[in-house]
Amino acid sequence: MKGRAAGILLPISSLPSKYGIGTLGREAYRFVDQLVQAGQKYWQVLPVGPTSFGDSPYQSFSAFAGNPYFIDLDFLIDQGLLEEEEVASCDWGDQPWDIDYEKIYQSRFQILRKAFRNSSHKEDKKYHKFLKQSRYWLEDYALYMALKFYFGGKEWSAWEEDIRMHSKEAVKHYRKLLKKEIDFWKFCQFQFFRQWSKLKKYANKHGVKIIGDIPLYMALDSADVWVHADLFDLDERRRPIHVAGVPPDCFSEDGQLWGNPLYDWKRMEKKKFQWWAKRMESNARLYDVIRIDHFIGIVNYWSIPAGDDTAVNGKWKKGPGQKLTKVIKKATKGSGIIAEDLGVVGDNVRALIKKTGWPGMKILLFAFDGDASNEYLPHNYKNSNCIVYGGTHDNETIAGCYKEKSKRETRFLRKYLNVESKEDIPKAMIRAGYASIADTAIFQMQDILELDNSARMNLPSSVGTNWRWRMLPCQFTEKHRKMLRDFCDWYAR
Repeated sequence: MKGRAAGILLPISSLPSKYGIGTLGREAYRFVDQLVQAGQKYWQVLPVGPTSFGDSPYQSFSAFAGNPYFIDLDFLIDQGLLEEEEVASCDWGDQPWDIDYEKIYQSRFQILRKAFRNSSHKEDKKYHKFLKQSRYWLEDYALYMALKFYFGGKEWSAWEEDIRMHSKEAVKHYRKLLKKEIDFWKFCQFQFFRQWSKLKKYANKHGVKIIGDIPLYMALDSADVWVHADLFDLDERRRPIHVAGVPPDCFSEDGQLWGNPLYDWKRMEKKKFQWWAKRMESNARLYDVIRIDHFIGIVNYWSIPAGDDTAVNGKWKKGPGQKLTKVIKKATKGSGIIAEDLGVVGDNVRALIKKTGWPGMKILLFAFDGDASNEYLPHNYKNSNCIVYGGTHDNETIAGCYKEKSKRETRFLRKYLNVESKEDIPKAMIRAGYASIADTAIFQMQDILELDNSARMNLPSSVGTNWRWRMLPCQFTEKHRKMLRDFCDWYAR
């Protein structure tokens, strides 16, 4: 990611769409065109895996699969797999700025099954090529999803004993019993990856690279943990022994209890980190650049006893460090990597990032607490090998953050950015990021549109109101695009 450039963070789910959630359809191509008009070279998305409880893209059923919600239905209509009337008859929700996940869940798979029944994909050579390319994970994932629906949506830990323990006999039995259902889930993945590949080629052709995002940890309720249970910190009954989170800090006196099972790093090392290598190979085909969420957990991680109600009783444990980053480098074969180095960043984390040469992150929303020595202030950046963000998906929007703050609280910020009105802060902060020495400047679409916290993507440790914001058609106006283009011109991006 050398060389000065800029980009926008906008999840696929947040694209405009008449089907309740953003897709890989025409609005995605239109957004690529808008990025070009705005002088942007990067489009950053959130994880695109199938989502589980809470609809978080960071809690996915698979480290490899794509989200069936993102399959564009108009393209399926164009293929003759669906009729416009039957798609339009579904209830996709009635708020174009909001995602109603319950309605999406009820309608999406129903309509995809119709497309599946009308499809002749098994006669397509590209389908069989896809099966071959995806053999490491696809069969297991498709069986897992078929079983999940068979058992009424329950997590795998609540399935019948033999299949919960992944016995060979049970796997063989259910593969035969659920053959048609397994084929359906393979069909969904074929459609997702075919549509994704076409969109990525279009973006790359127009000079736009896609930055993807991968969670460090897997959800317990995932095909990966069910199939590769020996690679995780589970007991003989496949129950978590310790789980992931972060320790108490100034933002949370109880810390954050994520609940993801931790990796058995020693076991992974004995297997030469094969699962990680396959995961990174797959993501390198999916994205041009990969952002590794919670990178510090590779160096040291917070281990919390399973069953605890908070993260307070956790302990720091040593991660695989450079042993894993070497595997990642080899598996991604030169693809860009971003290390999300936010949180408790010790000298050991900094040392590893320096060895890898991967850029870390600077967050401007963190820059104005304190004085001029704050490391997130642009004048304190040590070198250009970093990515400057306004905020991430976990933060308030810029406008929302400062909406209720007093003049005293924003005194230093207003002097630093040379603004008087709160309404001028988002634009001034974007300009400061573009003017900085950071090689890359990336801002959330919500901040470019100067939206308040009603457009916030995620409030950590809460469930029910997150991951729902969508951009309205024509909301990213020519005026916004010209502003960004001017900033790119003025600051050589």
